[in-house]
Amino acid sequence: MAISRGQLVKELLPGLNALFGLEYDRYENEHEEIFDVENSDRAFEEEVMLTGFDQAPVKSEGAGVAFDSAQEAFTSRYTHETIALAFSITEEAVEDNLYDRLSARYTRALARSMSNTKQVKAAAVLNNAFNSSFPGGDGKELCATDHPTVGGPNLSNELSTSADLSETSLEQALIDIAAFTDERGLKVALQGTKLIIPKELQFVADRILESPGRVSTSDNDINAMRNMGMIPEGYTVNHYLTDTDAFFIKTDAPNGFKMFNRSPIRTSMEADFDTGNVRYKARERYSFGFSDPRCVFGSPGA
Repeated sequence: MAISRGQLVKELLPGLNALFGLEYDRYENEHEEIFDVENSDRAFEEEVMLTGFDQAPVKSEGAGVAFDSAQEAFTSRYTHETIALAFSITEEAVEDNLYDRLSARYTRALARSMSNTKQVKAAAVLNNAFNSSFPGGDGKELCATDHPTVGGPNLSNELSTSADLSETSLEQALIDIAAFTDERGLKVALQGTKLIIPKELQFVADRILESPGRVSTSDNDINAMRNMGMIPEGYTVNHYLTDTDAFFIKTDAPNGFKMFNRSPIRTSMEADFDTGNVRYKARERYSFGFSDPRCVFGSPGA
C-alpha cells in the first residue's frame, strides 16, 4: 500500500515545525562482536567436522605400527534467507513535494528495519541455545551437557547445574572450558575470550570483571579472574538477547559462530507505470549459525 497524502495530511499544512518518530539511533552491528563474517556464492554453505586421530600408542619392539583413520563427524549447514522490505509513495504525494521532504526519513526508517531484522536473526542463535528444537550439526542444541563425539566422552558446554552470573559460576565455566576435548577425547587448549550478556546483566558483569578485589566480600582478596587476564576481551552487551539471566562465554575455538553474506544489502527505486507511485526497496541475503559447539559455553540462569 502506497503512502498517500491522506496519511501525511499534516505535511500539507503550513507552520509544521518538526517530524519525529523516524530519527532514532539504533543498536547496529552487535552481531560482529559474536560472529565471524564470511562471503558466500551459493544457496547454502556446509562445514564438516573432522575427527583427527586417537592418542598415539606405544609400539613394541619388532611389532608393526598401529594405523588410525580420520573420519567426518558431522556437517553444519548454513541456509541463506532473503530479507526484504519496501515502501511506496503515491504520484500525487510526489507532486505535492512530500517525497522530497520525507524520502530521506523513510529510507532511514527502512534501513533501521533491515538492521533490526539482522540483529534479531543473529541473536536467535543464542536465544535458542538451550532449545532442543534448534539443533546444530551434531544433532544437539548449541549449549548442552551431552554433545556426542566419535571416540571421546560427551562434550559439555553448559554448566551441569544452571546458575546465574556470579564469580563462582563464571570461574566454573572457565574451568570447564579448559577441560574441553576434541572428537577423539584429546585435550584442546581453548579459553574463554569474551562474555556475552543481555542488558540486565551489564552491571553484574562489570563488577565481576573490573573490580580489583573480590566482589561483595570484606576480605582483601584480589579479583583472580582480572589478575590472571581471564576473558581478555571483557564483556559485550547484546540488546537482542531475550533471556534476562542467561549468559555465554565465547571461546577462541576456530570455526565457531559464523555469518555468511550471500548478497549484501542493495537498494533500488523505481516508478510504477500504472499508478505513478514511487517505490523504494531494500534487500539482502545472509545466514547465521555455528559449526563447532566448542565456540561457546553457556548457562540459562538459575
